[in-house]
Amino acid sequence: MRVYIAAPLFSQAEKEFNLTVDRVLRNLGLDTYLPQRDAGEAAPLIRAGADEHTVRARLFTADCTAVGDCELFLLVLDGRVPDEGACFELGLAYAAGKTCFGLQTDSRRFGGTDSNNLMIDYALGGGISHSLDELTATLAAHLHGGRTDTTAGGSGPADSEPRTPTAGGQPA
Repeated sequence: MRVYIAAPLFSQAEKEFNLTVDRVLRNLGLDTYLPQRDAGEAAPLIRAGADEHTVRARLFTADCTAVGDCELFLLVLDGRVPDEGACFELGLAYAAGKTCFGLQTDSRRFGGTDSNNLMIDYALGGGISHSLDELTATLAAHLHGGRTDTTAGGSGPADSEPRTPTAGGQPA
């Protein structure tokens, strides 16, 4: 089963965390698509003299194709606000009917609320985990046919009502 890892990938710390997330998922037996590794990064290619438009178009196409090819989708929500590109990828995955999960280890919230933007929260039907350990448990339960709402604030596909994963998991 393949999972697309959507995350910010612009600083060394972000890229290293993404590699850690990738290792956790691979240890669960999942095949992963990590854009920074599998499609490449635009900035180094452009600095090396590649045409910017060509590079950006190639990366866009590669990542959109990979979202379509995955069975699962993981959005890393860390940062002051979620990464714009990763949110776009979440929209693609959600529209394609992929099971989407979130990982938010950063406790900051935009605007000081307990939840993320409602479009993000409700697209993450697999729930939002707040640590790598919670993510591991949630994905393991999903892979073994169990409920995915294993975290206190998580949501899952156990019923048809949408839930807000970061606002206590209460029905809408």
